[in-house]
Amino acid sequence: VMNEKEIFVYNSIKLIKGLRELGVPMIVSQQYTKGIGMTIEPVQMALGQEGDFTYTDKITFSCAQNEEIMQKIKAYGPETIIVCGCEAHICVLQTVIDLRKMGYQVMLVNDCIASRKDTDLTAALLRAQQEGALSGTYESVLFELCEKAGSETFKYISRLIK
Repeated sequence: VMNEKEIFVYNSIKLIKGLRELGVPMIVSQQYTKGIGMTIEPVQMALGQEGDFTYTDKITFSCAQNEEIMQKIKAYGPETIIVCGCEAHICVLQTVIDLRKMGYQVMLVNDCIASRKDTDLTAALLRAQQEGALSGTYESVLFELCEKAGSETFKYISRLIK
């Protein structure tokens, strides 16, 4: 039911595949799986390695309010956390706000977040910016992490984006 769902899913799959190629660890959450349901299959396929899709179920809107997710984040020890998902104005935004309060730099991938209504998405982007989140697109994030041309990883990401 997300606005422009097809674009959101397409972009998110590109981001996920690129992050996997770059070796960036990912933590997947699902909001109240029992009531809302599973992550859609195309995204599961992009996330899973050889059919192994794992996630953390949560009932808190913010991922940062989930102890299991925060233990995983702390184990990775990042300074910057890349955030994408839905709904932008609820779970995504509250996660961004809480992670910023905890001292993390947050990169919000603008074309990999979605809401049911465009006005909610716009409000979420504005609020995230006011909270100090960085923003970019999946393409800019992947090439920033890639850092330079010429490597096999760069070639993979270039093909992925085209």
